Amino acid sequence: MSNIIWKIKTFEEFTIPELYNVLKARINVFVVEQNCPYPDLDDYDQKAIHIWAEKDGEILANCRIFDKGIKYSEASIGRVLTTEKGRGKNLGKQLIAYALEAIEARFRTSEVRISAQDYLIKFYGEFGFEDTGKKYLEDDIPHTEMIRRKKQERLSDL
Repeated sequence: MSNIIWKIKTFEEFTIPELYNVLKARINVFVVEQNCPYPDLDDYDQKAIHIWAEKDGEILANCRIFDKGIKYSEASIGRVLTTEKGRGKNLGKQLIAYALEAIEARFRTSEVRISAQDYLIKFYGEFGFEDTGKKYLEDDIPHTEMIRRKKQERLSDL
């Protein structure tokens, strides 16, 4: 898919239209599609670095990353989504790869903890995340806490 632009910004770097579009995408996916009313505005956006893909100003994939000690003792990734228009284009995999690269570059760590919706356990496993055994319902959706303990060797590193 051509003309996709990837962006990474702190909260303060957002333009108003960018912030609006990110919040709109999150509400459309997490509240409307998943039929899950919950407080998306959780006062963590200001502490996050936001990564997203957009085309013609429309968000296709988005997540936020946190340094150690904000959500967990490790760095973390959250609010991961691919919008309806972005699905089926491998944007989710690109998004997680970019998020992990950004965590390693900006926060100088490869230890990352996430709260994964259960249907995505295998997806995150492809990035080296392991099931911690901590399972719970969050907003009536089954979740599993997962951790990535160390940087995975890549073939290009060998």
